[in-house]
Amino acid sequence: MKKVIITGPTGTIGSAMCDLLTRNKINVYAICRKGSKNIANLVISPYLHIIECDISSLLSLEGKIPSNVDAFYHLVWNGTIGDARNSIDIQLSNVKYSIDAVTLAKNLNSKVFIGAGSQAEYGIFNEPADEKVPTKPFTLYGAAKLSAGNLTRVYAKSLGLKHIWARIFSVYGPNDDEKTLISYVINKLKSDETPEVTECNQIWDYLYSYDAAKALLLLADKGMDGKIYSVGSGQKVKLKHYADAIKNIINPNISINFGAKKYSPNQVMFLSANIDDLVKDTGFHPRYSFTEGIAEILNNKRGEKY
Repeated sequence: MKKVIITGPTGTIGSAMCDLLTRNKINVYAICRKGSKNIANLVISPYLHIIECDISSLLSLEGKIPSNVDAFYHLVWNGTIGDARNSIDIQLSNVKYSIDAVTLAKNLNSKVFIGAGSQAEYGIFNEPADEKVPTKPFTLYGAAKLSAGNLTRVYAKSLGLKHIWARIFSVYGPNDDEKTLISYVINKLKSDETPEVTECNQIWDYLYSYDAAKALLLLADKGMDGKIYSVGSGQKVKLKHYADAIKNIINPNISINFGAKKYSPNQVMFLSANIDDLVKDTGFHPRYSFTEGIAEILNNKRGEKY
């Protein structure tokens, strides 16, 4: 690859992608919200080109970004946390922006469009999930992601544009939202405070951001047109064990108050990706264990295994 576009580049996955791509002297056109303080999260490189534009104005960028793009990654999504997940206006807008992204990708003569889906498309399930598992989202966020995946796939096909949809499971890493469980536990322990969490008996699948970035990069080259891929570690571990692992790295002497908070309504108790198709088609294998990823975050390192 020589040229890539990324919407939503400042989050934990997008910033890792920018880092990996620019290291390999690939030009990245990073579409960021105008004035976003998170632009500071991005690597400084002559191969990184910041394009400030609100997601609602994506189509205005035609002619402002060089065409003949190798891959167009659509990662940006508003309303991913809290009450906004069930805002019909926000989630419908996200679907519209996803369609706009496909239009822009086609107009810039992109070779492939890769959209960021979510495990929330599945809803509640009890087995490692791939595209064969029925989708029954119970949030507007999950329903909107599912709709965006279906609409952009059909639309891209009508335009003759290769389309891949990556249903991304739980990712942690540098530049993650401070409201996530992993960030919360890390920040509390670093401050010598006791984290207060649920019983944490959920079975979860966590993937380090640089591994997630690598999976998405592999999909652009080796993913199958029209296919849906689950992107995760493929591991099934209790949340309690993840939290204890962080505690043992930062401060083994501080207790975590498990059970201090109640589970949320419709709490998902099992969340694991079946990555067989991802492995078969791309050769992807995570390089980081959970504790290795946490160690990189704490030591302010970035993707040293890549």
